[in-house]
Amino acid sequence: MRKMPSLKSLQAFEAAARRGSFAAAANELHVTASAISHQIRFLEQEVGVSLFHRNTRTIALTDVGESYFQSVSEAFTTVEAATRDIERHGKSDILTVHSVPSFAAQWLMPRLARFSAQHSSIDVRLHASADPVDLNAGLVDIDIRYGSVLPTRGVVTMTLPEEAIMVFCAPDVIARGPMKELSDLRHHTLIHSEVNLLSWRGWSKRHGDVPLDFDRGPRFDRSFMAISAAVDGLGICLESHLLVERERQTGRLVPLFENHHEMIACHSFSVLKAKQNVPKIKAFQKWILEELIRSKYK
Repeated sequence: MRKMPSLKSLQAFEAAARRGSFAAAANELHVTASAISHQIRFLEQEVGVSLFHRNTRTIALTDVGESYFQSVSEAFTTVEAATRDIERHGKSDILTVHSVPSFAAQWLMPRLARFSAQHSSIDVRLHASADPVDLNAGLVDIDIRYGSVLPTRGVVTMTLPEEAIMVFCAPDVIARGPMKELSDLRHHTLIHSEVNLLSWRGWSKRHGDVPLDFDRGPRFDRSFMAISAAVDGLGICLESHLLVERERQTGRLVPLFENHHEMIACHSFSVLKAKQNVPKIKAFQKWILEELIRSKYK
């Protein structure tokens, strides 16, 4: 059990030691000087030593009192700083979300302001990496993954809505050659996202073995880099409509052969089973599903 003096007596002692006067301490704490004197006497009885030298009109800290004052003052400063930090940030909950990089950069980050506007008491911390995280370690609340996720004890995984995998390019690329038939793609440079669930070769097979040169073209291990390369006019990319949403809205990329898109479940949302009903997690899950429905390919 902790041995702690009363907070009132500590406040009286700290104020009196800092101000050098019982009367000044009383004025600061809005009590009487006799109340300050009483609280300090009570504190001295608790610690078993005198903390002040008392003269008729003045007080001075004893050596022990001076040492004690330094420690108490430091503790009060720490509490005060922590309180100001809470007031400054105004957040009651911290939600830590881990996501694969491309989903985080291309789709999630541009929308986080909307979540914060709806849930001002929740402070979102977004971490992005391709490596899986251990939710049981307690450092992350939500893990958004790409591709298959192995079952983990104590973890609940929800598959997010299917995404339309489509062909995209910068507007000026269209002017470089014909783009009327799927086979016309053989006249253009293909940009490859090597970790994507659907590759150019797989897309070609799904559309009657379109004759394409799969060996040429730049290759990337992140979709956001492939998308950036397409914006720069390096070639034609095959990506999710979700990840290309901003580039499409701004006209930096345009879809090709929209009737030949493929619907695939790409991303998943995982939380600890024991934490799935925590309000901040439920709020984020509800919000992200609403946003995904809004971004649904039509």
